[in-house]
Amino acid sequence: MTEENKHEAQEQELPETNDEQQVDATEEAIAEEVDPILAEVEDLKKQVDQMEDKFLRASAEIANITSRNRNERELLQKYRSQDLAKKVLPALDNLERAMAIEAKDEHSQNLKKGVEMVLESLRHALKEEGIEEIPAKGEAFDPTLHQAVQTVPAQEGQEADTIVEELQKGYKLYDRVLRPSMVIVAQ
Repeated sequence: MTEENKHEAQEQELPETNDEQQVDATEEAIAEEVDPILAEVEDLKKQVDQMEDKFLRASAEIANITSRNRNERELLQKYRSQDLAKKVLPALDNLERAMAIEAKDEHSQNLKKGVEMVLESLRHALKEEGIEEIPAKGEAFDPTLHQAVQTVPAQEGQEADTIVEELQKGYKLYDRVLRPSMVIVAQ
């Protein structure tokens, strides 16, 4: 190789080295610029994940509140007549006591018939609202439905813990006891 050829070969090698250095320098410069951007992207991803988690939790909480409110409204609607019924039950008892009185003359019988009509319409209205009498006489004593005010010895043919007499009727609204039956229980 002539010296000229060697010199040309060296010149060709030098630019290649400079190009490689420039490429390396450019890659380093890009890496220096990209690294903070990648770090920022990672931070933003974390923030998005946190926000998504908060959003999901808030959505679940809203769904729970909505469900709880709907259930409370349904219960309020179901038991709306509870307070009124508790206030009307003594009047119902008095009407039933009036019916127990024997009417001897025609005027008393007419009056008793009028009381009977009022009593029946009151019972019908209570039944429409879901208020029912609690069965007592002859039933097994249930402390959740009955209030024992006296016990008597069981007679022949009677089972223990059986209600032998009802002193005051009990009432319930669906599954809630408004007033337990006052009863006498055989032991």
